[in-house]
Amino acid sequence: MAKILIIEDEKNLARFVELELQHENYETVVENNGRKGLEDALNGDFDAILLDLMLPDLNGLEIARRVRQAKTTPIIMMTARDSVIDRVSGLDHGADDYIVKPFAIEELLARLRAVLRRVKIEKDAQSVTVAKQQIVKFKDLTIETANRIVHRGDGKAIDLTKREYNLLMTLIRNKNNVVSRDQLLNKIWGPESNIETNVVEVYVRYLRNKIDVPGRPSYIKTVRGTGYMVRDEDDDRA
Repeated sequence: MAKILIIEDEKNLARFVELELQHENYETVVENNGRKGLEDALNGDFDAILLDLMLPDLNGLEIARRVRQAKTTPIIMMTARDSVIDRVSGLDHGADDYIVKPFAIEELLARLRAVLRRVKIEKDAQSVTVAKQQIVKFKDLTIETANRIVHRGDGKAIDLTKREYNLLMTLIRNKNNVVSRDQLLNKIWGPESNIETNVVEVYVRYLRNKIDVPGRPSYIKTVRGTGYMVRDEDDDRA
């Protein structure tokens, strides 16, 4: 039985979500205050967190950021804000998915199942491949796939988020081929996510800022109207 933490200050909504989750055999804990919700999230053992954005005492973005510093518990942000900037901000602060209010409970349940399923798949994969460290080289980048460490040729480590790393590896594993924005969405965020393709562009920019060397061509080539690719040749153009 999965245990879900609901941090939501709209008590009627929180109660409704709680009852629906219990009907689906989830164990639930509800907090209506941001600071108390953070304490529960850090001190409790939860399989997922449903997190409101606007909360008393501490907002959802700050809660997500602090939880992500300590734990990998999946977070689904529940928010009335629907702009690309707001979505990107939520994802950057540690959310795994988001759902816009007002929402259908069936969609929330589907997103929760998808997040829990991804976590299980990742855990199963980690347990199967514990043993072997694989080294992937691309130009002057060296990637240790078991611990997701990326080094430049000079030995300097490049600090990438999980999604930035997955984006880089997806492009490298498909090098010399164009990967469409939709393919990147499906691969990195999952086919059941509702992320817009604009978010891919934002993450490509983040990744370029971290891996590219000033004065040299970008590792990642933009193929206008299609997607992105990396090449073995040294004459890429972004």
